[in-house]
Amino acid sequence: MLIKLWNWEKNWVCQQVFEGHTHYVMEVKVNPKDNNTFASASLDKTVKVWQLGSAQPNFTLEGHEKGVNCVDYYMGGDKPYLISGADDRMVKIWDYQNKTCVQTLEGHAQNIASVSFHPELPIILTGSEDGTVKIWHANTYRLETTLNYGLERVWSIGVLRGSNNVALGYDEGAILIKLGREEPAMSMDAGGKIIWAKHSELQQASLKALEKEEIQDGERLPLAVKDMGSCEVYPQTVQHNPNGRFVVVCGDGEYIIYTAMALRNKSFGSAQEFVWAADSSEYAVRESSSSIKLFKNFKERKSFKPEFGAENIFGGALLGVKSVSGLAFYDWETQELVRRIEIQPRAVYWSETGELCCIVTDESYFVLKYQPDAVAAAAENPEKITEDGIEDAFDVLGEVSETVKTGLWVGDCFIYTNSVNRLNYYVGGEIVTVSHLDRTMYLLGYIPQDNRLYLGDKELNVVSFQLLLSVLEYQTAVMRRDFDTADRVLPTVPKEQRTRVAHFLEKQGFKKQALAVSSDAEHKFDLAIQLGDLENAYNLAKESASEQKWKQLAELATSQAKFELAQQCLHEAQDHGGLLLLATAAGNADMVTKLGIQADQAGKHNVSFLSYFLLGDLERCLEILLASNRVPEAAFFARTYLPSEISRVVELWRVQLGKVNEKAGQSLADPKDYANLFPDYAASLQAQQMLAGERTKVIPAEDWKDIMANYERKPLEELNALADEEDLIDEPLDDKDHPIAGAVEEELEGGEPSKPEEEKLLDDELDELDFIGEPSKHEEVVTGITTEDLEAELEMDLDNLKLDDIDTTDVNLDDEELLED
Repeated sequence: MLIKLWNWEKNWVCQQVFEGHTHYVMEVKVNPKDNNTFASASLDKTVKVWQLGSAQPNFTLEGHEKGVNCVDYYMGGDKPYLISGADDRMVKIWDYQNKTCVQTLEGHAQNIASVSFHPELPIILTGSEDGTVKIWHANTYRLETTLNYGLERVWSIGVLRGSNNVALGYDEGAILIKLGREEPAMSMDAGGKIIWAKHSELQQASLKALEKEEIQDGERLPLAVKDMGSCEVYPQTVQHNPNGRFVVVCGDGEYIIYTAMALRNKSFGSAQEFVWAADSSEYAVRESSSSIKLFKNFKERKSFKPEFGAENIFGGALLGVKSVSGLAFYDWETQELVRRIEIQPRAVYWSETGELCCIVTDESYFVLKYQPDAVAAAAENPEKITEDGIEDAFDVLGEVSETVKTGLWVGDCFIYTNSVNRLNYYVGGEIVTVSHLDRTMYLLGYIPQDNRLYLGDKELNVVSFQLLLSVLEYQTAVMRRDFDTADRVLPTVPKEQRTRVAHFLEKQGFKKQALAVSSDAEHKFDLAIQLGDLENAYNLAKESASEQKWKQLAELATSQAKFELAQQCLHEAQDHGGLLLLATAAGNADMVTKLGIQADQAGKHNVSFLSYFLLGDLERCLEILLASNRVPEAAFFARTYLPSEISRVVELWRVQLGKVNEKAGQSLADPKDYANLFPDYAASLQAQQMLAGERTKVIPAEDWKDIMANYERKPLEELNALADEEDLIDEPLDDKDHPIAGAVEEELEGGEPSKPEEEKLLDDELDELDFIGEPSKHEEVVTGITTEDLEAELEMDLDNLKLDDIDTTDVNLDDEELLED
């Protein structure tokens, strides 16, 4: 029954006690317009208003039949109102200046637990123990809607100044809901005058007084705000007509058209929605879900009922009507159906010329081109008109899977904000991002003289971003294939914007023009490569000195058979592999020789090895293997091609392997010590001398058909066939000193059977050696030492040695290093 005032700045001392209620006090609320007064609700059926400093109430409001549970003040400055809710299931609105009840709201089935005036919207919220929250219009007191979330009794309603969100507390939990429109009621005309609604007040600001040079992208503009007056309806939308002379305010099921300068009432009426036509003197209103009225010069001209009803209407070059069947476009003059499209739009935006139209849905948007000539032709030929209108009325130019928040056209460019707070524009199938926004913003308009785009947020802040008109005009001209205009506009495009324009041209397929326009060296090089422009690409590669660019240019030069240029590019790129391919494809031995030297100096052992191998310089190949620490590979290479070097390489291999395991190193067989393990070793030395002589001869490539392939030759068999001669002789040669295919075979016919092929012989030897030189079981006795003696000696050397236990981690026996380059 008592109300106590506590001072938290003085350690929560009780500063005053207010007495007067005769039952429990249920709620206290401080007057937001006078912090020295407050109201209290009590179960004694009264609402009392108190003054700080006085123990007695100023006055008492009586009218409820049962206990009062809740009370709240109206926050607006125009009405001195209180609201209260009681156990009599009534909600009462009080004028606390006149101390009278101005309205009683009925509808709840149980006790009223919470009431609230919304601080931003013209609504009253009431919550009851019947589990419902009712929303009432604050001016007409009409019940707008009832919310029931099935969470049992409602106990509290929370609102926040500056927000449309409402929190509701129930027996079973709490929820947060959003009421009203997020988009602010703002509009800007072509001259930069902005009108917006703040509660029921209309305010105006002008961009003309701003210093344009000082404007920073994304920064709030310091606008001088001027009050225009109060509006008779609560504005939900504010919209200028196309020429900016009039502005319409819609809300509470009504519209009022004012003059934009002085806010004089020009016309009014009832409307659920209002849209302007492209002609500033025409507009349409949707009175209900089935009726639309058209006006011209503020006089009603026509009223019609669309066949499938009207859920929403859209203005522009054609009148758009949304219904269950989709979107229907009607002619403003005749109200004839132009085209019906099976789509559920959220918004429709028309360009100033009426040629382009953007239809926005919940998940994507479509860009269409209107064909007035096709519509006019169909009017003369009714057979072309179907029940869905004229099929050729629109051409689809593009579809983008992106959610548009707000949009507008500048020329042929559609500028919009999307659901992830990006500011983009669409032109010719290309999407360009102007900026990433830090909050939800809504487009107001574009001022060509300023080259700036203006946006507002729900707190009525205005920001700006630079968007050059010259760039938009150039892109528009290109889209219209008006290249004369594009050429005139291009010099006005700043250099820092040229690359953006070039990317646009490239996407439109105009790569040659893009190359001429672009100022980015990387982009220009890519375009030159795509166009096959060797001269420009060469100059750009020379400027950048990029290895990758030289490689790309080499590929292009090769594809155009410019081999000298390709060779120069590969040299610049240090692409030894590419040079090797080019040199061998051209049969250029001098180039291969130089490449071998360069690759060797650069440490590219794989390329240098292959270069010398192709040239037949086997000795140099062996030295490269040894220099790159590929000793095992060198041993096998010597065994195959240079048997005279086996002993030297085996000795090096023994030293290397001995560092890991001494017994394993000593078990490697050397032909000078174990000649019996190397069958035909002496013959292979002779074959080496014979083949060395051949390698010094240069054979023209045109003779390849007359020369026996290396894999068909059997050098040891050739030596055996000539064994009756004491000295080494050359094999039969033709008049060009080339080995004659089949000559050895003819000589061997009827003679002794030929020995096994060289490859098979080498495999057999490796199998018999088993890596560390194990002797063959069928070896003949050599110099008085039998095969059995050698086996016994090796077995003693290998006593208790298990090769699996040998640690060879420090010995690299693979060829990865040869491949890494």
